[in-house]
Amino acid sequence: MSAERDPAALAEHKLRAAGQTDESIRSFLSALARVRHGEATLIGSDELEPASNVPALDQLPDADPARALEQVAVIKLNGGLATSMGLQQPKSLIEARERHSFLEIIIGQTLALRRRHGIRLPLVLMNSLATQVPTRVALERHPEIAVERVPLEFLQSMVPKLDADTLAPVSWPANPALEWNPPGHGDVYAALRGSGMLDALLQQGFRYVMIANADNLGSRVDARIAAYLVSKRIPFLMEVVEGTEADRKGGHIARRRSDGQLVLRETAQTPTEDQESFRDFRRWRYYNTNSLWVDLQALEQRLAAAGGLELPVIVNRKTVDPRDRSSTPVVQLESAMGAAIASFKGAALLQVPRTRFAPVKTTDDLLVLRSDAYTLGEDWEVLPAPELGGKLPYVELDPAFYKLLDEFQRRLPEGPPSLREADRLIVHGDVTFGRGVIVRGNVELRADEPRRLADGTVLDG
Repeated sequence: MSAERDPAALAEHKLRAAGQTDESIRSFLSALARVRHGEATLIGSDELEPASNVPALDQLPDADPARALEQVAVIKLNGGLATSMGLQQPKSLIEARERHSFLEIIIGQTLALRRRHGIRLPLVLMNSLATQVPTRVALERHPEIAVERVPLEFLQSMVPKLDADTLAPVSWPANPALEWNPPGHGDVYAALRGSGMLDALLQQGFRYVMIANADNLGSRVDARIAAYLVSKRIPFLMEVVEGTEADRKGGHIARRRSDGQLVLRETAQTPTEDQESFRDFRRWRYYNTNSLWVDLQALEQRLAAAGGLELPVIVNRKTVDPRDRSSTPVVQLESAMGAAIASFKGAALLQVPRTRFAPVKTTDDLLVLRSDAYTLGEDWEVLPAPELGGKLPYVELDPAFYKLLDEFQRRLPEGPPSLREADRLIVHGDVTFGRGVIVRGNVELRADEPRRLADGTVLDG
């Protein structure tokens, strides 16, 4: 095959023309080569066995925060736009609760820990091109968050969508931006190294990082976990939760039968005939929270030895314009950052309570977060109200009326209803909530035409 038609050569040329780093280019070309050569991208249930004997956070001994956190930095994944809620702005900049954005609460949590324990604790954001500028503007209002000689951000990569037939980079002159896709949060490792952020952190004496999504305000730094990594010499630790019915489609952790190595399996990596097994949350039991702790020295050594982490490739089949099913079929090569657990011998799991795993993916989640089911503490800790005992209400809002943020907010003009006494709230139809509405027990509302609940309404299941 001539260089002009070789998919790898075409992809490399396109990536270099777009200014991508050598590290991200190597990572993408490795993934492309494995797909072209037919490497299996699926993991069958017969290759795995459930993980077991996982310690719990509340079993770890207390630790001196000043000592345990002196070498820790925090990385928040901030590359996402709130497109699922109908917006084209960073999700971290929308209001989380009490007129504070996700980013403002994260900054508040970081500064509170610094003041309380006298530590540096850098906050670093992995931005995308779409989130970089508005996030920089927001950070200008908080100059105190900066740590000397540690950059506030680094950029995630972008990779070309590939023609489904040829695996060459797709061309879409009508909207060239649609020729690219983010490579998944597994890109964080290549982006860390390629941007120079890995070297910057190590040079400033930071040995460990906690990596988590910006939309998960429960993922706070905990000195017990940092001390556990040091005492057990753990190179890579994943926080996991015990599965429930709601986790059936999430990524679960298992051990590979061939060598006992921990691995992460996602829905897209599961053969069709194993989908029923994949959804068996009682069998697989432990689910990825996307909150990870990584030894930076171990990461640097692993990257140097292997030339990059060869994370399992997730092949997503779409059309180049996701809104036009008649547009060119493409494949998007992606990876999950939790999949790096398979790259580290001695990697570990830690079971954490659900209070540490509260990502906001939909307006259903946002309603719970903004309601009195949560509290915002003095140190900016976002926790379930004490009387709930850690059990949060289930909310399901009619997507026809609540999926988009502006429509959601229009139907909650006086703020969310009280959910402290609620077990479940399901809304079918167009319902507007008045001031001070209270939900108790299991409530299911149906409205065949627009309906407004009067101020002070008590909905008792």
